Parts: sequence; C-alpha cells; structure tokens
Amino acid sequence: MLKTFNGLDELKATVGTHLGRSDWRVITQEEVNLFADATGDHQWIHVDPERAKDGPFGTTVAHGYLTLSLIPQLVWTIFKVEGIRMSLNYGVNKVRFPAPLPVGSRIRASVDMLSIEPAAAGGLLEVMRVTVEREGGDKPVCVAETVAMLFP
Repeated sequence: MLKTFNGLDELKATVGTHLGRSDWRVITQEEVNLFADATGDHQWIHVDPERAKDGPFGTTVAHGYLTLSLIPQLVWTIFKVEGIRMSLNYGVNKVRFPAPLPVGSRIRASVDMLSIEPAAAGGLLEVMRVTVEREGGDKPVCVAETVAMLFP
C-alpha cells in the first residue's frame, strides 16, 4: 500500500525505520533485450536464451544495472512525498549484486530510510537502503544505498 508523507518533516521522522515493500514485478526477456540495446551490453547470458540454457545459470539473467535502474519504479510503489518541488537522483553510495536475476522472475524492493540531512542549494540529501529480492531466492539480487536530493 502506497504511503503518503505530507511534507519533508513527516519524511524526516522515518529516519531509522523500514518504509515497506514494493509490489511484485516480473522481469521479461523483452526488457532485458531493450536494456542491452540501450547500453550496448549484448552478452549472451542476457540476450541468448538458447545458449544460456547451457550457461552457469541455466537461463538468461537480467543485467545488474537493469536491476539497479528499476529501483525508482519499485520505490514509487512504496511511498511518495507531497509538498516538495522535486526529487533528483544524486547518486549511489554502495551497490552489490549478491545473486543473479533469472529472466521471468518476480522481484520487489524493500526500503529502509537511513538518513535525511541538509544539503546545498536548500535541498536535503535522502539516503535509503534498497534491497531487491527475487521471489523464492535465498539472497537479494541487488542491495543499493541510494541518494536523492529533495527540494522543498
């Protein structure tokens, strides 16, 4: 269920808490192929289902950076903040891909709010730990400490 925070003061009160989990989302071969086209990374473990059957994962797997790029979409199903002008991606402090993400898998994100601190130009830096899990997996497929700049 989407949580709505009315302004930055309500959001600041979440520091040190778990904000929730996203909706489940299926990873398709079509989007893996489109990501390969966009990035030029056409390695066979991503785009060749026939060859991948005999590979280390038994099927094609999503690019790690595709998984990372889906984080905003997943997080937007967890919460939103009313009363801010904008939110910009500022960077990532740390990213790991502990397990492969087979095409056809369902994923969801889990969000922990780590900090919200004053930043330049009157904005705030929001740091969240986002853990992307695969349904039925024993390890996360991505763990990222994301940083956003929020402007009131």
